[in-house]
Amino acid sequence: MPSKDEIKVVAKATIYDLRLIFTSGEKKTYTTEEIVELLDKIAMAKDQE
Repeated sequence: MPSKDEIKVVAKATIYDLRLIFTSGEKKTYTTEEIVELLDKIAMAKDQE
């Protein structure tokens, strides 16, 4: 079972992944559906690591 510190690191990494996606993209606004899709993609990529 992961420790609280490991969970915090993963959460921060995921937030950083989102930050990179939002700041590197051409779009300035996102719909709820688009954000959910991005979260799904990150989760699936993490599962394959």
